[in-house]
Amino acid sequence: MYGWRGRIGLLIPSSNTTMEEEFRRVLPEGVSLHVARMRLKNVTVKELMEMEKYALNAVEELVDADVDLIVYGCTTGSLIGGINYDTHLSRMLSERAGIPVITTATAVCKALKTLNISKVSVATPYIEDVNLKEKEFLEAHGFKVVKIKGLGITSNIEIGKQPPHIVYKLAREVDNSEADGIFISCTNLRTLEIIDVLERDLDKPIVSSNQATLWATLKTLRVKERYDKLGVLIRNHL
Repeated sequence: MYGWRGRIGLLIPSSNTTMEEEFRRVLPEGVSLHVARMRLKNVTVKELMEMEKYALNAVEELVDADVDLIVYGCTTGSLIGGINYDTHLSRMLSERAGIPVITTATAVCKALKTLNISKVSVATPYIEDVNLKEKEFLEAHGFKVVKIKGLGITSNIEIGKQPPHIVYKLAREVDNSEADGIFISCTNLRTLEIIDVLERDLDKPIVSSNQATLWATLKTLRVKERYDKLGVLIRNHL
């Protein structure tokens, strides 16, 4: 049986083409990934809120695969409802599934705190309405957002098409001398390939949505693995 060290149930937006692939490339031997999707085409406040109603059925499908935990793999989808929305989703879905549920928004907050990042610059692919919701969420959790900049993309398929060098450039653009670190938001952005080089070039910690979610997932499963190129968060705190 695959997943003898742990079985992950991953919930992602239907148009997400990145998170599943990034996870599969780096998951340790013996950890399996089982994926269900929630309908979303455009990253707007309206569609992100509507994803919640698709999550319940998707969770039940993942439970059928006998997974050990469920990951709600969408950054803005797990914070769009305000300060406690991530915990609301975790509680609601965990009650339905009977197993632990992690959201990306919760994982990101824990990662930033673990790295002692209190002042953060944020790079996103989003439009301004969504950026505002993310800024409000992070600041409600005690982080000072010193700068936030998005690519202004609505289509989630287009977000998934952005090459790593575009994300690298955006992260450098939001870098600020006041910031303790940089957060690259969105589980549909390719980030795992550039975290290590960004940390070297900018000399500060980098947190990305997929990196933080992977870290929180493996910690919950109590699976330890050596990673040298996924940033200081996973290298030193897994």
